[in-house]
Amino acid sequence: MMTSTAFENKTVIVTGAGQGIGFEICKQLAAKGATVLLNDIDEVLANGAVQTIKDAGGNCIACAGDSGDKDFIQSMVDLAVKTSGSLDVVIANAGITLFGDFFTYPQDSLYKVLHTNLGGTFFLAQAAANQMKTQAKGGSLLFTSSVTAHQAHKDLAAYGMTKAALEMLAKNLVLELSPFKINVNTIAPGATLTERTMDDPNYEAVWSRITPMGSPAKTIDIANAALFLVSDGAKHITGQSLVIDGGWSAISPSPNE
Repeated sequence: MMTSTAFENKTVIVTGAGQGIGFEICKQLAAKGATVLLNDIDEVLANGAVQTIKDAGGNCIACAGDSGDKDFIQSMVDLAVKTSGSLDVVIANAGITLFGDFFTYPQDSLYKVLHTNLGGTFFLAQAAANQMKTQAKGGSLLFTSSVTAHQAHKDLAAYGMTKAALEMLAKNLVLELSPFKINVNTIAPGATLTERTMDDPNYEAVWSRITPMGSPAKTIDIANAALFLVSDGAKHITGQSLVIDGGWSAISPSPNE
């Protein structure tokens, strides 16, 4: 079991964390001693999430802005180093999902998905790694993929493509980052109960029916896996993707049937 001080004296950036999985990851990291830079493109969400964590006694800083913008990414890395002297963990969690039929999928939707899901993750990893390689202790990177990187899902061709690309990025970066004691992995969540998914009144019932473990994940289920992969206990794990889906991808029943 991870101790309450497992991330003491560590500085962490988490993107796309104003709510849902990202927020839960930040909350758990702060509760275990980390200084967390919490990013969301929505300033109101970012500030509210940070206040909640501070009220619980955590050390958290709001970083509202576009996590796909290279200049903004660098400013977050600079702030982390200015705040604590180093950057220990980066979790590239921000992503957007734009459903659409492949035959008519619009160009602007594709480029929005690419900008955030791929560009944001790639350049955040780049900026973080350039800082981490100057540190004798290295660091840890984690990307948020999806089960749609492993199994086809209706109207998610663009999204699934980007998530599969993130898993290949993590594998490729093993070559680049291992000499600097930086490990890099991905998590691939399946159906998860968040503010967004619960907008669908049928979501929990449908995914409970087709998930072998009997229910969608809770955000804490995903956060627990994320914290393990960026902890000191996982430093020899790199280039891997951990699927967290209650067994769904083993049999892959469609939610549309």
